[in-house]
Amino acid sequence: MQVRRISQLVLKREYDYVDTVGLGLETNPKVKQFYLVAPHEQHFQLVHHLLASHISEVPDYKVIVFCTTAMMTSLMFSLFREMKMNVREIHSRKPQLYRTRISDEFKETKRVILISSDVSARGMNYPDVTLVIQVGLPVDREQYIHRLGRTGREGKEGEGILLLAPWEQYFLDDIKDLPMENWPVPHLDPRVKVKMEEAMEKMDTSVKEAAYHAWLGYYNSVREIGRDKTTLVELANHFSESIGLQKPPSLFRRTALKMGLKDVPGIRIRK
Repeated sequence: MQVRRISQLVLKREYDYVDTVGLGLETNPKVKQFYLVAPHEQHFQLVHHLLASHISEVPDYKVIVFCTTAMMTSLMFSLFREMKMNVREIHSRKPQLYRTRISDEFKETKRVILISSDVSARGMNYPDVTLVIQVGLPVDREQYIHRLGRTGREGKEGEGILLLAPWEQYFLDDIKDLPMENWPVPHLDPRVKVKMEEAMEKMDTSVKEAAYHAWLGYYNSVREIGRDKTTLVELANHFSESIGLQKPPSLFRRTALKMGLKDVPGIRIRK
């Protein structure tokens, strides 16, 4: 998982990726799997819609929402906290004592939502998780399956939803052998959109800027997306706008050089 991301950063484009896990890594047949493809700017409201629907249908809900990076986790947690949802966050930027406390609390609690980076994908036995939502492109098939495995444990049923943007949809080819069903894009309440925009306005700008930088770094490391730097920056700047930033945050010149973005239109270099 992490090895593949590092390899995309440091190896030449001609390298071969050898999957030693392969198609033998199976999913729990008691876990229903869905995918939903929708414009990236709708993802926050779609997650809110999926959570609200699940909460109304499952009284003792326990949900994990996986995000692509620690800073995206922090952003989504801050947003849904402003929306008065019962959320917790856990990611690698938090101290170990904090992560242990949140993990123990989530194990013992129902009617709660855990917003998480990949620190919860493996080795964590959370009982009675009713739904796993994966927001954005997983690193690979293995990561998708390990995240999904947080629900449907001990012979129980569960549900997983993978939320992708149209330009992430190619990932479905990597899991085409799995019993995935299409989840139609639901009608989104415009009143909820207004409330989410108001909640986003209240959030600390530094959280949104850190999420932008993390978003850009993550997708720059994905070969299928990061090789077209112009399109990557266009997508990143649309994301910046969607989270209420007046203009895309700037990068240090050294960072932009390292990422191959220094002269790409739309990138702002910090002076």
